Amino acid sequence: MLLAASIVCSAAAAEPKRVLLLLSFGRDFRPWNEYATQLRSELNKQSAWPLDIIEYSLVSARSGDGSSEGAFVEYLRAVFGPNPPDLIIGIGAPAGGFVQQHREQLFKSTPLLITAIEERRVEHSKLTENDTVVAVHHDFRVLFENILRVLPDTKNIVAVNGVSPNERFWKEEIARETEPLQSRVTITWSDDLPFEDVLKHAAKLPPNSAIFLFQMQLDAAGVVHEGDAALRRLYAVANAPIFSTDEAFFGRELVGGPMHSVAVNNERAAGVAVRLLGGERAGDIKLPPSNFAPPKFDWRELQRWHISESRLPPDSEILFRPPTVWEQYRWQSLGVLAALLAQLLLISWLVYEHRRRSLAEVQSRSAMAQLAHLNRLETAGQLSASIAHEINQPITGIALKSSAALRWLAVEKPDVEKIRSILTDIVAAAQRTGDIVSGVRALFKKDSNLKAPLNLNKKIDTVLALLRLDLQKGGIQVETTLEDELPAVTGDPVQIQQVILNLIVNAAEAMQAVQPRALRIQSKSTAGTIRVTIEDTGPGINESDRTRIFDPLFTTKAGGMGMGLSICRSIIENHGGKIWAEPGAIRGTVFQFELPVVERLSSQETLAA
Repeated sequence: MLLAASIVCSAAAAEPKRVLLLLSFGRDFRPWNEYATQLRSELNKQSAWPLDIIEYSLVSARSGDGSSEGAFVEYLRAVFGPNPPDLIIGIGAPAGGFVQQHREQLFKSTPLLITAIEERRVEHSKLTENDTVVAVHHDFRVLFENILRVLPDTKNIVAVNGVSPNERFWKEEIARETEPLQSRVTITWSDDLPFEDVLKHAAKLPPNSAIFLFQMQLDAAGVVHEGDAALRRLYAVANAPIFSTDEAFFGRELVGGPMHSVAVNNERAAGVAVRLLGGERAGDIKLPPSNFAPPKFDWRELQRWHISESRLPPDSEILFRPPTVWEQYRWQSLGVLAALLAQLLLISWLVYEHRRRSLAEVQSRSAMAQLAHLNRLETAGQLSASIAHEINQPITGIALKSSAALRWLAVEKPDVEKIRSILTDIVAAAQRTGDIVSGVRALFKKDSNLKAPLNLNKKIDTVLALLRLDLQKGGIQVETTLEDELPAVTGDPVQIQQVILNLIVNAAEAMQAVQPRALRIQSKSTAGTIRVTIEDTGPGINESDRTRIFDPLFTTKAGGMGMGLSICRSIIENHGGKIWAEPGAIRGTVFQFELPVVERLSSQETLAA
C-alpha cells in the first residue's frame, strides 16, 4: 500500500500545472505583451513544477463591444472541458475586467491573479476569495512634473491617447490629476484625431513642446495599432521629446523618467502565482500596489534634445551611454600600455649601450629615439631612424671612390676616362645623399608634392648603378628581368628608391657566406599594379621569423637595428601598396612588393628619374 501511494504521489508531482494566461487587446499590443513575455519566463524560473501555460487574447477589448464575450467564455470552457486550469492570470485592465465580469461561468473555483493593472481599474467589489491582484499606481502629476523638471522651458504638452474604453477612462484620470499644472503648461489632447493626423501634428509642434504618450491601441479612425508601431512612427516624425508611463516602451524612443518596472512587477506577480499554485488561498494574499521605479533616462535622447544631466532627479539611472574607450578596450589598452612600457625599457637600454659606440652608432641611436614620435608622425619617425644608415652608404661610396680617384691621379700617366667615371659616380652618390635629406625634410613638412609618376625600372637601374662596385666586390651575379614599357606608378622617388636599395642590400648581405651568389630582380605589371620581385640565394628565413621580419626592432642580423624592413613596409603601405616575403623555390628568400599603377598620365606630368 505504501509503495502504491508513493507511486501516485510521484505521478502527481510530475504532472504540469496548467495556467491560463489572458492578454488584453492581443498578444502583440504593448505594454501587455512585454509583461506577458517576461512573466512566462519569471514563472518558469520560480515554479517548482513544470508549467503548461496556455495563452489567449481578449480581442473584444479593442472596441468595448461585449456581445461576443459570452461566446468567448463558452469557448474557453470547451477548451478546458472537465479539467479546469490550476490558475488564471489576467494581464491588463481589459483582461482582468473580463474575468471578473464572467467569474461565475469562468472556472470560479480556480484561483485568479490580475496583474499589469492600475489599482483604479480593479473592480474590488467583485473580487472573490479566489481572486487577488498585483497592481500598480499611476501618479500622472509626478510624470508631468518630471517633464517640466528636465525641460523647464516647456510650454505645451501634447497627450497622445487612443479611444478604446480603457484609453478613454485614462484620459479623464490624466486630465483630473494634471489640472493643478494648467497654470504652468498647456496640455492638449489628440484622441479626436486619426493617427495619421496625429503624426502630421507632431511633426509641426511649436518650440518648447513635449509629447506624453499613454496608449495608442485604437485611434479615432478605428484603426488598431499593434506592438510598438505607433510609438515608432511617432518617434520618426516628432519634433519634440516623448515621455510615457511604462518601462515596456523604453529603449529608444522615450526620453525616460519615473516609469513602472516590468521586471519588478513580474517578479511580484510570479511570486504570488507560485503561492497560488502551491495551494495558498488567493483572498489571503493582499499586496499594496507598486509605484514608479527610480527614474531611468536614455542617454541618446538626452543628447538629442540637449537635456543636461544636472536637471535629472538625484537617483536617476542613465542607460545606453556608449562606453568609454577605457571601458570598451580595457584589456587591449592594458596590453598596449604594457607593450609601450616594454618598448620604453628596451629603448632606454639601447640608448645606454649606444653611448659607448662610435659617431655612426650615436646617429643610429638618435634615429631610434624618434620612435617616441610615432603617435604624432609614424612615417617621419621611422624614416628618421634610418637617416644615418641610408646616408652612410652613399658617403662610404664617395669616400671609396675619392680614394680611388686620388690613386689614379698619383700614377705617372693618369687614365682620364677612369677618373672621369669615378668622379661621375661621386657626383651621383652626393646627389643620392642630397635626395635622401630632401625627402626626409619634405616628409616632416608633410610635403605631398614630392609624389610623382615614376618608372620602377629606372629606379631599379639607378640602385644597381649605385651598388655596382659593392655587388661586384661581393661576387654577386645580378640577373634582371624587367618588363618593357612598364606602366608608371605614383610615389616619392627617394622613398621608393630607398625601398629597392634596402631590399637589394639585404639580399646581398644574406649571401655573404654562401655560393653561388645570385641576385634576381624582376618587374612586371599585373591587374592594376606593378610587382617588383627581388630574390636571393642566401640561407633563407625561418618560418617563425618570416611573419615578424617587417615588425619594428625585429632583426635576424647580429648587428641589425630591425628598422629597414619596417620602414620599407611603411613606405609601400603609405603609397597604397603591399610588401611580403616568401621562401625561394630551392633556397633563399623572395621579397616582393606591389604598387598601384597611375590610371592616366596627364600631359603636364613626366616620369620621375
